[in-house]
Amino acid sequence: MKVNLILGLVLLSFSNLAFSQKQLPVIKANSITVDIKEDNNLMKGVWRIVPEEKPDIHLTSSKEVTFYTDIDSISFKIKPNEVYDFIILLNGKDSAYTQIKYQPSRLDMLKEAEKYNYNDTRFIPKFTYQSLNDSNLVRIRRDFKLDSIAGEGNEVSQILNLMHWVHTVVQHDGNTYNPEPRNTENLIKVCREENRGVNCRMMATILNECYLAMGIKSRFITCMPKETEFDDCHVINMVYSNDLEKWIWIDPTFDAYIMNEKGELLGIEEVRERLIQGKPLILNPDANWNRKESQTKAYYLEQYMAKNLYRLQTTLVSEYNSERSKSGEVYTYVELLPLDGIEQEPQKEEIENKEKGTKWIYYKTNNPKLFWAKPE
Repeated sequence: MKVNLILGLVLLSFSNLAFSQKQLPVIKANSITVDIKEDNNLMKGVWRIVPEEKPDIHLTSSKEVTFYTDIDSISFKIKPNEVYDFIILLNGKDSAYTQIKYQPSRLDMLKEAEKYNYNDTRFIPKFTYQSLNDSNLVRIRRDFKLDSIAGEGNEVSQILNLMHWVHTVVQHDGNTYNPEPRNTENLIKVCREENRGVNCRMMATILNECYLAMGIKSRFITCMPKETEFDDCHVINMVYSNDLEKWIWIDPTFDAYIMNEKGELLGIEEVRERLIQGKPLILNPDANWNRKESQTKAYYLEQYMAKNLYRLQTTLVSEYNSERSKSGEVYTYVELLPLDGIEQEPQKEEIENKEKGTKWIYYKTNNPKLFWAKPE
């Protein structure tokens, strides 16, 4: 009797589940690629139908979301604390259970990460920058005629000219592998010979070496979201201007730099603060992706970089071929974390690959003063 009762409850549960699934709205598709419109922002080809995910969840902070397949569409008015379930029927046979769920905007999440600890005195080593007299940097400067590219203008114009050149000479492709060795000569050579691009990290690596070759202090910065597991981040350059006596934001992927309302160039730290505080920010009007898509402040700063300015990581030693894969090498990175960052410990972590004879050392700090220290 007890067994029959349990069996009956199980069957009832499955019946209710099947019934609820039957009540879900259904849209049809013949292509696995889906466009999504969030409020007034249409994003082409950003969703792939994956029937194996049950459900496949789309997170949004928008008030209205529309899914467009190649033959159908569905729209929802989004409210916090509610979920919206539907089915995408692919090729008339595969049911992809899909869910839209509200989450706070990335800008709202960044605002929660405003606080640092300027009194954090935990040790991190000093940042260093390779001399322009290094033979590798001398060769880059000569072979790529960087003096001619930089021009005879002031320091800021030279910094921007070098960014424009890297943006033009190398295409961005975030879905490709990074060729070895990861230095300027090889990366540009491979891109030309294979008619291909490289990801944002490699573009920032090329530009970083060009700056160092010209005697301009620079680091590439990995800008990451709050999550410790993610499938997208962004890498840009922090470049020190002696004339301005400050670091400035330089992004070769999008040919982008940021200004305040007076037209003054801003650094990564300043941009982050202004995003959080709602102060004016101006994106250079010619910012673009591969000279195909213009960038807007609303998307580039308030969405994409608001997501990726939560945590920041950089190499301790800024040098030529800084991420070479070579036995006996030690790679050191420093991460700047807000106080509500997820993983605050260990403050120092060492990871060793005994087979390759390499070691990675990671430091964490909550102190922006240490992370943004002026070059010596």
